[in-house]
Amino acid sequence: MDALRSMVLFAAAALAEIGGAWLVWQGVREHRGWAWIGAGVIALGLYGFVATLQPDAHFGRILAAYGGVFVAGSLAWGMVVDGFRPDRYDVAGALLCLAGVAVIMYAPREA
Repeated sequence: MDALRSMVLFAAAALAEIGGAWLVWQGVREHRGWAWIGAGVIALGLYGFVATLQPDAHFGRILAAYGGVFVAGSLAWGMVVDGFRPDRYDVAGALLCLAGVAVIMYAPREA
């Protein structure tokens, strides 16, 4: 059950961080204004909070594993929101990152 909870939290964190960064990008680069930037800053803060809800208590482990989720999530966000089409190297890299997440977070450890 902890692994499922962890995966849901990683997905929520990815939505908050990637979405927040995208909102700031839109506000600045696409000239959509301060409301978009402010919403992005709030979403980025929410990401930081969601990360604290992970069942594992080690900040470094959570943040390292989340890096792999961020890589794969960013490519997926680009596909869904911006029409980006990853090539086979993007996909291979994302899969490697997710394999790293699985090893870091879910490998059996001594208590």
